[in-house]
Parts: sequence; structure tokens; C-alpha cells
Amino acid sequence: MIKNAIYLLFSFFIIGCVSTKSTLKNVDYKATKPKIEKGKYVITEYANDPKYGYNKEYPINIGFANLHSEEYFVKLFFNGLTNPEGDIFSYEKIETCCPFPSNHNKMGVGLLHKYRVTFNNGTTKDLYINLYEKGEILCPNGFKILAN
Repeated sequence: MIKNAIYLLFSFFIIGCVSTKSTLKNVDYKATKPKIEKGKYVITEYANDPKYGYNKEYPINIGFANLHSEEYFVKLFFNGLTNPEGDIFSYEKIETCCPFPSNHNKMGVGLLHKYRVTFNNGTTKDLYINLYEKGEILCPNGFKILAN
């Protein structure tokens, strides 16, 4: 009972904090997901916009994935990349943030997931990933597409 009341209160809080207009600038419902080969997305293009992935208004829109499959789709994305030197890196989800209106969630609200990437030399980069809306899946600046 208390758990349901807390969930309901949280839901009203989130919905009340979300504008009816999305702040996401790079949603593209016509975009198709990259092919999957050997446990990774086959990413073929580099992002032209330096904000892509780094700014909450320009997240990496993986699109239409439920929270139960978040880990799978995020892994496909990161497995398709290397650091600029061609080395593998580690990543972890550090935050869920930034509510926005979405028709792809029963509550009408989507959230961004912020991931921290750590390269072998200790350098870190934070990327925003969106599981609710679609867009082109590109290689962000500061990364390299993993060769097949």
C-alpha cells in the first residue's frame, strides 16, 4: 500500500515536471536501427554535430526499447565503438534524468540514461542515451567505429 502511494506520488511529480513539448532535437521516427552482427550494432556513420550524445537535447536515440532490454541495446551500441586509438573501453550507467514527453511509455514520460565511458588512459566521457524515441544511431565525436 505504501509502496503504491510512493509510486503514485513519484509519477505525479515526474509528470508535473515534464513540459508538453519535447526538448529533444534529433528525434527521427523514420530512422532504422543498424544491423546487428557479432553482438554489436554495425554503425556506419560519424556524427557531424559535436553535441550528439553529449548534450541532453541531442541524445543517442536507440528508440522503442523497454527497460528490461536496456542493457542489451546499450551493449549493442557500445560494442560497435572503440576509443580513437582502437581500444575497448568500459561504461556504466550513472544517472537516469531529464524527463520529456513520450508516447512510448504508459505514463507519457520518457527519461534519458546517462552513461560514463572510461578509456584505458583514465579519460572519461558522459553520454546520454534515449530508449523511448528513435533517431539515427551514429558514432559520437571522440569515438571510432569498430571495424568488422
